[in-house]
Amino acid sequence: MKKLIVVTGPTASGKSDLAVKLALEHDTEIISADSRQIYKGIPIVTAVPDECQRMGVTHHLMECLPLEAYYSAAIFEEDALRIASEIWKKRDVAIVCGGSMMYIDALVQGIDELPTVPDSIRFPLMEEWKSKGDDWLRDRLKALDPDYYSKVDLANMKRVFHAVEICMASGTTYTSLRTGRKKKRDFEIEKIIIDLPREVLFDRINHRVLKMVDNGLEEEARRVYPLRHLNSLNTVGLKEMFAYFDGVMDFETAVARIQKNTRVYAKKQLTWIKTKS
Repeated sequence: MKKLIVVTGPTASGKSDLAVKLALEHDTEIISADSRQIYKGIPIVTAVPDECQRMGVTHHLMECLPLEAYYSAAIFEEDALRIASEIWKKRDVAIVCGGSMMYIDALVQGIDELPTVPDSIRFPLMEEWKSKGDDWLRDRLKALDPDYYSKVDLANMKRVFHAVEICMASGTTYTSLRTGRKKKRDFEIEKIIIDLPREVLFDRINHRVLKMVDNGLEEEARRVYPLRHLNSLNTVGLKEMFAYFDGVMDFETAVARIQKNTRVYAKKQLTWIKTKS
């Protein structure tokens, strides 16, 4: 039976290095499960491994989409399964590496079959959201699916948007389409979770942010600042830089806030991992 090794854990825990080490041992390739590294143009803030770190190992689903492209866990499931099948034609093992937990769950457990959202719904909804703001979109979800509204992280606008577009495309509630049933996979799954002591992880996060700054985080953020309304740029590191550009905070505060918000995100990842372990 073919095997999928899944390397996951909180941000800055060393997933990429471990995945490369395993890929070299198994002479195989890596599928990235990172919802931000898949986009082009923001390698510093998303901590994309450079060519030296990749050590010649082929990485898939990394820096392959334009910033304005739509992507989701459901699309990732399809893409990752297709790429893994191609790898298994040559190798017995494929490796997945990433900390986007919904992507990991979609691949390991499967995701509910949802209707394809036509562009005629998605793009006008995006434009209306851009024009009317986040509160309008949240109210739209509350009207369409109050049950999901009461459960979803209302600060995660990507999830809010996805639920609204599914409601509009299906004519029913997003809640009614979420069965939660696991899909049976015809391959072996080995999950490796990196779990560092909290103080070690937080120290790594703080140092990584400072390294990003040294590597040109501010310049990268300024390049994409005109596109700040895009969902792909709604991420820790850019949001704080944008606030600095807008005069909301000074540079030192923005950097400290990136460190803090990254630690908060890592805690959320750890909580998710514990609930799935």
